[in-house]
Amino acid sequence: MNNHDSRALLVTGASRGIGRAIALLAAQRGWSVGVNYREDEDAAAEVVAAIAKKGGRAVGLKGDVSNESDVIAIFDQATYALGTLTGVVANAGIVAPTARLVDMTVERMRRVFEVNVLGVYLTAREAARRMSESANGLGGAIVLVSSAASRLGSPNLYVDYAGSKGAVDTLTIGLGRELGPEGVRVNAIRPGLIVTDIHASGGEPERAHTLGRASPIGRPGAAEEVAEAAIWLLSDAASYVTGAILDVSGGR
Repeated sequence: MNNHDSRALLVTGASRGIGRAIALLAAQRGWSVGVNYREDEDAAAEVVAAIAKKGGRAVGLKGDVSNESDVIAIFDQATYALGTLTGVVANAGIVAPTARLVDMTVERMRRVFEVNVLGVYLTAREAARRMSESANGLGGAIVLVSSAASRLGSPNLYVDYAGSKGAVDTLTIGLGRELGPEGVRVNAIRPGLIVTDIHASGGEPERAHTLGRASPIGRPGAAEEVAEAAIWLLSDAASYVTGAILDVSGGR
């Protein structure tokens, strides 16, 4: 174990959708990958197996990002298995069934904010504590997964989700400035209508296909297209990019 690979990456919420695509592409590009998941062990194991099959290194890491002790354990296990992390993608996020704000329960809103805001802040904090050069880290890059919802507002669908992603945008700007002197770059990607399971959890499985046709590019995006942007931001090719928010939304 403990082989200190300077290209060790942790991806939260990596068992499906955009997180899965990022984990697979990162492995293809030479990263060792920590595949975090909350519940779906089989899906995470499939991602780990797919990476191993192509000669890459990956490890499954169970934990809920909204739980502080889980987040610390995820980072501990990733570091033990893969070596010192130089990349972290805070991707884990949830959406609740579509509703107007007047009909939302406080329990629903609290859970969305716990995962999408607190979960991302905890993940980013732990990354900062371990990657910062003053803490004997190796520096590196953090990519936060926001959403085009943060600037569209998602009226009548999920203004709670949209607001949670607004917090992610703000964190990107502030943390990018905090960690610049520490050798750590912080950027965000804002996916638009991407074909993943998240729409089904919101009760509209065909949403990306239906609305994607109305985007300037005329179709929804693929998770792999979002992954390309994330991997670029993690790479040395983006060495002068920090505090940036990159829209991957087909012009929406």
